[in-house]
Amino acid sequence: MKKLSIRICAIIFMMLAFGSFAQAGDDPVYTGTFSNVAVGGYDTVVYFTEGQPIKGNKKFSTDYKGAQWRFVNAENKALFLAHPEQYAPQYGGYCAWAVSQGYTASGDPTVWKIVDGKLYLNYNDDVKAKWEQDIPAFIKSADKNFPNLVDAPE
Repeated sequence: MKKLSIRICAIIFMMLAFGSFAQAGDDPVYTGTFSNVAVGGYDTVVYFTEGQPIKGNKKFSTDYKGAQWRFVNAENKALFLAHPEQYAPQYGGYCAWAVSQGYTASGDPTVWKIVDGKLYLNYNDDVKAKWEQDIPAFIKSADKNFPNLVDAPE
């Protein structure tokens, strides 16, 4: 019985350790394993208004596509609610390069770029450098792949 418990713990550990790379049927918004907060709690409006990532405040939050979104103030929350598709990161905050390759991986809110008025996140700086080698082609591929990688939004 003890060996079975150890095996189960090992399987759970493996799932958690490698859980950042997801499979088809994922949630439409990346929130991490033990969270329901989108974009790691960063205010997505601030990327456009301040040009940098800033953590939002829990008291200025809203639900969108099954996740909680946080903002630094009521004004940013109102902007998001008026046009969430304008401020939410593409591909639900999953790594843009990974989605272009046909799978999902976590997007890091501190590794980002705005292209043609849209916010994109990547897994890390090395992956972002790959993505930046041909952004238009990767976006085209990711736009095609993403609907097949996630469940329909709630």
